[in-house]
Amino acid sequence: MTEIEPRRRIAILEDDPDVLAHFVEIISASTSMEICATASSIAEARGMIALDPDLVLTDIGLPDGSGLDFIPELKAGSACKTLVVTAFGDRDTVVNALAAGADGYLLKDSSPEVILEGIHVTLMGGAPISASAAVYLLDRLRQREPERVGDPDQRVEHLTPREIELLRVFARGQSYKEAARSLGISPLTVGNHVKAIYRKLEVNSRGEAVYAAIRRGDLQV
Repeated sequence: MTEIEPRRRIAILEDDPDVLAHFVEIISASTSMEICATASSIAEARGMIALDPDLVLTDIGLPDGSGLDFIPELKAGSACKTLVVTAFGDRDTVVNALAAGADGYLLKDSSPEVILEGIHVTLMGGAPISASAAVYLLDRLRQREPERVGDPDQRVEHLTPREIELLRVFARGQSYKEAARSLGISPLTVGNHVKAIYRKLEVNSRGEAVYAAIRRGDLQV
């Protein structure tokens, strides 16, 4: 008899009722996840820690403070992951969120497909990052690291022109289906290109792929 894996338990910290309902709908459509709690303030969210969720979707602008202040509390009190999903996409907020311990950073205007993928990637130990956030991290990395001279003996798998074109589409925030329409190819072909891109760049999400491609010099946005 096949053992059924338990659903991953997701909690949501979001004060906008419409956005909360949107997230609930996205997660409820998944057969591998369930919602264990919701909160609209940091005070309410503190009670979710004891429920031991696998992941908390975390907003930043909340009635009683910043979600960035809640993330260290969450990390100190449990081993769960936290994925920031916010309307704030400025450089300082992105950097501060990741410095506070966020495992990923997506914007609220991301498609349901991107948000769902971001949750799955975070649960698997990846770090999904919106394309705009990846650009900020690249800028920060350039400021902190000296320029490196490539090792001529290091074998680098180069991205194909079509793979670079696909990453450029992803950097504009398009989903798999939207990318397929934009490039005139099937979603299956998009998926095959994505697998090749992830393997070559050694990443697990579109945001990480965009970031890695920019850093390698394969992609300009």
